[in-house]
Amino acid sequence: MSNTWMLGVPGTMRRRAGVGSVIGLAMVGAWSAGLAQQTKLVSDSSKPTETYLPIPGFDTTSLDTSVDPCNDFYKFACGKFAANHPIPSDQPNVDQFYALYNVNTQSLNGILNKAAAGGTGRSPDEQKIGDYYKACMDTDAIEAKGLAPVEPLLHEIDAVKSKSDLPSLMGKLQRIGVNVFFGYGEQQDYKDATKQIAIAQQGGLGLPEKDYYLRTGAKDVELREQYVAHVAKMLELAGSSPEKAKKDAQSIMTFETALAKASMGVTEMRDPEKVYHLQPIATFEASMPGFKFGEFEDEMHSPHVTEINNSTPDFFPVLEKEIQATDLETLKAYMRYQVLTTSAGRLPKRFDAENFDFYGRILNGQPEQAARWKRCSNSVNGALGEALGKVYVEQYFAGDSKAKMVEMVGDIEAAMGRDIDQLEWMSAATKVKAKEKLHEVANKIGYPDKFRDYSKLEIKPDDALGNARRADAFENDRQLNKIGKPVDHSEWGMTPPEVNAYYNQSMNDINFPAGILQPSFYDPKQDDAVNYGHIGAVIGHELTHGFDDEGKKFDGKGNLSDWWTPEDTKNFVARTDCLADEYGGFIAVDDVKVNGRLTLGENTADNGGLLLAYMAYLDRAKKEGVDLAARKDGYTAPQRFYIGYAQNWCENSRPEQVRTQVLTDPHSPDHFRANGAIVNQPGFAAAFGCKKGSPMVPVKSCRVW
Repeated sequence: MSNTWMLGVPGTMRRRAGVGSVIGLAMVGAWSAGLAQQTKLVSDSSKPTETYLPIPGFDTTSLDTSVDPCNDFYKFACGKFAANHPIPSDQPNVDQFYALYNVNTQSLNGILNKAAAGGTGRSPDEQKIGDYYKACMDTDAIEAKGLAPVEPLLHEIDAVKSKSDLPSLMGKLQRIGVNVFFGYGEQQDYKDATKQIAIAQQGGLGLPEKDYYLRTGAKDVELREQYVAHVAKMLELAGSSPEKAKKDAQSIMTFETALAKASMGVTEMRDPEKVYHLQPIATFEASMPGFKFGEFEDEMHSPHVTEINNSTPDFFPVLEKEIQATDLETLKAYMRYQVLTTSAGRLPKRFDAENFDFYGRILNGQPEQAARWKRCSNSVNGALGEALGKVYVEQYFAGDSKAKMVEMVGDIEAAMGRDIDQLEWMSAATKVKAKEKLHEVANKIGYPDKFRDYSKLEIKPDDALGNARRADAFENDRQLNKIGKPVDHSEWGMTPPEVNAYYNQSMNDINFPAGILQPSFYDPKQDDAVNYGHIGAVIGHELTHGFDDEGKKFDGKGNLSDWWTPEDTKNFVARTDCLADEYGGFIAVDDVKVNGRLTLGENTADNGGLLLAYMAYLDRAKKEGVDLAARKDGYTAPQRFYIGYAQNWCENSRPEQVRTQVLTDPHSPDHFRANGAIVNQPGFAAAFGCKKGSPMVPVKSCRVW
């Protein structure tokens, strides 16, 4: 359910079918309303036990001047970062995104502790964010309740007598955020962006994506065995005998493997033409003749739709077949596990610890779970993000930050206009269409003009799991209520505190939450050279997404439409093939290479965004009479620009986390996001005096935009 490109957080799935991939790589807003599948409790303190400080925009402590920048620019710009930033036991990695995430989470925590203290002066929103946080932090109450918060759902699953009861139960579970069988949501119609329609999509897997079930390597076999053991343990903790839990877990794996075989791969899912199949609802229902879709809609609080985007049409007949072929007890065990894993963070510690052991330690190599105050602070952001975000921007996004961003966005959009004009490989006819689309891009900076109304969402100070489920249901209903309604172009797909940015192809807009407009990405204490290298490249990245291998398929109105001449498309593909081959040669960890096709959109955006930011910076410097040769901190302005960019990607990551990323995420590992783009930059060689043929200035380079 994705038609949006974001900057850095891998793999967040939202109810709205318009929010998908990201820019940096940090496990930043993970935990959301579910507290599951991310993160052994380290601390129940409601406040940080240390003070997190932002990394400056120009970080001289990360530079390794013993490295020739012409040989390995990442090691030059970031060579000392890992030694200076060891990975804490509660994190899968450390990078610029995670550093700012910690600072922002600390800020949110201060807001939330004040709100949780209560008092008659609290606004309705403060009551909700405070009570949500208070309930989440009350581990004694959670422990005392045991399984009571989920027992009604577990009993309802146990009471199922026939498979004909499943559609309504699926709807009930999905509405409260339990991932069972498939995905359902709302999206803008790809071919008519003025319409909001229903979408159904493959889903229901417990492992990250289909190939985890199908690869035959020793590591993959071991991981599947560990997953089965984890599922069995969760079922046993909930009351199953060890023998039955083991048997059910193996049956669940068999069922999920069948769904995986019918699923599209992560690379295929990037292609909007492959995931758009608008059809009458009768056609969709005919693909699952035993499934009472109307009953599902009722429990999902969805309108009864007349048409639907059957995003993955090969999946649903197999789903129906496997449901009919699988014994009812296995399907019940499958749903019980899904309820437990999505509830684990608000169940007794034994469930939380077991769930983290697999999804955190085994999958991502993270030794310990994040402190509870971090997880609960970000859970509030996931559930009540605009209520919390409103206070956040009042306190942390003041001054001229927004005005400066507006200016920088204008500079970079102007640079893209010039870039389009000078492209030798694009025809005049297509250039006209490209510039039309560019001029129709909407810019959203900092926070929405109108904050969301949460007045109908009930939040209690003593009901952690209930709050999360009601928040999921509230968001589900809000999204599904859009079907058949006019599109709200003012809506945001991220909360104001998020450390990220995104481009939405159906809205044709670029979005920069206040959370990322902080050091190191935007540092008011730094000169333009550094800030254009940092946040300027982020702006250029998101803008370029509108013209990458996916974005090029949408016009300025947000419609899936081919506005290219055949010859221009041929030229474009030749250039993107160059990038795919370049990145596909990078070895990320062990024998696992970067998937140049999966990461093509992000790599295109990194390369184009950096070039646009540099063009925009040079133009800004000229207007303001900046002496580009003058040195600051020992470096010229162009050098500071490129160092600023590379330092976006300084990181220290666990090999398990890198492996998971490479296999599932459309972003290349950070090291390659730096060097992979630098080697293709026409301005880099002159900035650092590098000779043609040196590692960072190869004889053959790639360029799309």
